[in-house]
Amino acid sequence: MKNERALVVFSGGQDSTTCLFQALKQYEEVEVVTFNYGQRHAQELEVARDIASELGVKHHELDLSLLSQLTSNSLTDHSQTITTNEDGLPSTFVDGRNHLFLSFAAVLAKGRGIRHIVTGVCETDFSGYPDCRDAFIKSLNVTLNLAMDYPFVLHTPLMWLDKKETWALADSLGAFDFVRNRTLTCYNGVIGDGCGECPACELRKNGLDAYIKEVQHT
Repeated sequence: MKNERALVVFSGGQDSTTCLFQALKQYEEVEVVTFNYGQRHAQELEVARDIASELGVKHHELDLSLLSQLTSNSLTDHSQTITTNEDGLPSTFVDGRNHLFLSFAAVLAKGRGIRHIVTGVCETDFSGYPDCRDAFIKSLNVTLNLAMDYPFVLHTPLMWLDKKETWALADSLGAFDFVRNRTLTCYNGVIGDGCGECPACELRKNGLDAYIKEVQHT
């Protein structure tokens, strides 16, 4: 795919940054798109800009602040605490987020003459978000192709990887230290290893510890 171009849905977090490093090896030209939707850690936008600049990729930033007017969750409503709801979903779940992100990314991609769209969603080791499931991505891919009569391909390189395997992928790409120290996954806006207490940090740390332990025993 070296003669192809790709657009990476990019937050500056562990998963999307790992996807970006992989895309840079696989595609001739890579661009990234970041969404401002009133997220709790607005610093995410700065981290995404900085990483894109350092890696020399064109960065698009789109305003989706309308999301915060449509749904109530602890990721866009800073007055809410991060908890687990009765249905088992973390209160950080934003209804329709990935649906909208990928739909807007597709419109941008078509205008840029790009057909490959990369996203770091995963259903193997995740918080139960329904819009991270493989069935949803496949369904949306068909819908986008029909909606715009364009041969989009939605790529989910992390779909069947757990967090330990995602760290292993970053390491194989020569990006382990970069991902560990420069990305922002923490819901409380702490770069790198994070606050260590929020659900995102716990998931990231468990995977990191498991990977480091595996490496030490090989």
